[in-house]
Amino acid sequence: MKNTLKISFLTGLLFFFFGSLKAQTLEDYLQLAAENNPEVKAAYAEFEAALQEAPQVRSLPDPSLTMTAFGTMVETRLGPQEARFSLMQMFPWFGTLEAREDVANLMAEAKFQAFLDLRNRLFLDVSSKYYDLYELEQQVIFQEENLEILQNYKDLALSRVSAGSGALSDVLQTDLLRNESVTALEILRLKKEAVVAQFNALLNRSRSEAVNLPQDLEIVFENAIFDTSVTGNPRLTEMERMAASARAQEILAKKEGLPNVGLGVDYVIVGERMDMAVEDSGRDAIMPMLSVSLPIFRGKYKAARKQAEFMAESYEQRKINMENMLSAEMEAAEFEVREAAEMLRLYEKQVESSKQVLNLLLSGYRNASANFEEVLRVRQELLKYKLAVAGAEANYLTALAQIDYLSGKNYDYDNKN
Repeated sequence: MKNTLKISFLTGLLFFFFGSLKAQTLEDYLQLAAENNPEVKAAYAEFEAALQEAPQVRSLPDPSLTMTAFGTMVETRLGPQEARFSLMQMFPWFGTLEAREDVANLMAEAKFQAFLDLRNRLFLDVSSKYYDLYELEQQVIFQEENLEILQNYKDLALSRVSAGSGALSDVLQTDLLRNESVTALEILRLKKEAVVAQFNALLNRSRSEAVNLPQDLEIVFENAIFDTSVTGNPRLTEMERMAASARAQEILAKKEGLPNVGLGVDYVIVGERMDMAVEDSGRDAIMPMLSVSLPIFRGKYKAARKQAEFMAESYEQRKINMENMLSAEMEAAEFEVREAAEMLRLYEKQVESSKQVLNLLLSGYRNASANFEEVLRVRQELLKYKLAVAGAEANYLTALAQIDYLSGKNYDYDNKN
C-alpha cells in the first residue's frame, strides 16, 4: 500500500512537471525574457538610477559653517575676540529647485520609455525566433514523413521489379530523393540547434535548454484594416520627453541667471576685559548676515538658454523623422502580413491539389498505367508546398509581431510597466 502511494505520488509529480513544460507558450517565454534578459534589466536599472536624480537636485545646497580661532586676540571695547563661528545657508531664486526637479523627472520619464522600447524590441526578437523554431520544427516533421513515404515508394518499386513489371531505375531514383531528404533533415536539425541557442540567449539561460513548441499554431487572418498609427511607440514618447526636458532646461537656465540669496549668522566669543570694568564686558556678539550673489556675467546664462533651445528643436526634429521611419516600417509590415496570408492560402490549396494528383498517380502506378518518375515529382512538389506552408505561417506571425512592436502594443508580461 505504501509503495502504491509512493508510485502514485511520483507519477502525479512527473505528470505535473511535464504538463507544465508543455503548457509553456510564447507568452510564458516573453515573460521569462522580460525577467531575465540582462540588457532589459540594465535599461530598467538606468531608469531607476534616473529617478534618484530628482531628490538630489531639488534639495537646498548644504549650509556652510566657518570656525575661526584668533592667534592674536582682537581687542574690542567689551573684551578680546577669542573665536568666531559663521553659519550661512544659500537659497536659489524662487522656482529654481522646482525647475531642476522638472528637468530630472522628464529625463527619468525618457529613460523609462527607452526601457519600454528595449523590452518591446526584445519581445519582437523572442517572437521572431519562436516562429523560426516553429517553422523548422514543422519542416523537420515534413522531411521525416517524406523519408518514410519514400521508403514505402521504394518498397513498392522493388515489389514491381520483383514481379517483373517495374524498372530498377525507379528504385534508384527513390534512393536519390531519400538521400536528399536525409541531408536536408540533418541541415534543418543543425539550423534548429543554432536558433535554439539564439532563442535561449535572449532569455539568458543555457543555450541547449529545450524550447517547447506547439504542434500547430492558430492562424487567424486579419481581414480588418490595420491600425497604422505609430504614435504609441515608446521611441516617439522618449523623444517627446527629451524635448520637454530641454524646454524645462531652458526655463532652468533663466532661473539660474537670477541672484541667489544667503542667510546666516555670525557668532563671536568675546573674553572679559582684565584691565578695567566695562558694562557688558565679555558679552558674546551675534550678528545676522545677508548674502546676495551678483550674476553679472550674463554670457554663460544666455548660452545655456540657447543650448537648451537648440536641443529641444533637435529632439523635436528627431521625433518627426522617427515617426516617418516608423510609419514606413509599418507600411512594409502590413504588406508582409497580407503577402504571407495570400501565399499561405495559395500553398494550402496547392497541398490539397497535390495530394489529389498524387493519389491518382499512385493508383495508376499500381495498375501499371502511370509513370513512377511522375509520382516522385509530384511527391517532391507536395513536400515543397508543405515546407512553404510552414514558412508562410512563420512569416505571417512574425509580421504581426512587427506591427505590434511598431504600434507600441502594451504588454503585461512583466511587473515593470
